[in-house]
Amino acid sequence: MTQKIVLASNNAGKLKEFGSLLATVGREVHAQGEFNVPEADEPFATFVENALTKARHAARLTGLPALADDSGVCVNALGGAPGVWSARYAGEPKSDAANNLKLVADLAAHADKSAYYYCVLVYVRHADDPQPVIADGAWHGEIIADARGEGGFGYDAHFWLPALNRTAAELTAAEKNQHSHRGQALRALVEKLR
Repeated sequence: MTQKIVLASNNAGKLKEFGSLLATVGREVHAQGEFNVPEADEPFATFVENALTKARHAARLTGLPALADDSGVCVNALGGAPGVWSARYAGEPKSDAANNLKLVADLAAHADKSAYYYCVLVYVRHADDPQPVIADGAWHGEIIADARGEGGFGYDAHFWLPALNRTAAELTAAEKNQHSHRGQALRALVEKLR
């Protein structure tokens, strides 16, 4: 029997990515927009608190189990910034281009360009679930000044992967899912849900 769950996001890419893997453990994923759930506030300084807030919000408004993620890029020389503020690093309105320009500029004076993408996933069975299922993943690389690649989104064109000799934006969708922070977190979550 398949269980319907709500994804605390309207991102079509995430819906597809999460939907295909969660189908293997009997979960049918629907975007929160299908239920007219507005985006939750993300006021916290940690990924896990923001993801938990989003999951509880979606579960409360739909009465369904919910899954939420919070993720971003953390740059070591910048003390972990942009971190939880990755989507709005350059301010409002949120813009990948503006965020990338700011990140490259902020990092220009630093020799250490190491960075990592981090993702935390939170699954709640109901809004007041005392034992949310939490999984995370990290993907290490470095920030380069010149964008490379057409794929991906966010900081992918500036996220260099020395082991693969490419940026995240130069990977195929399948390669990205295999290596990425979100792919790692999702596989870990699926194992916990089994």
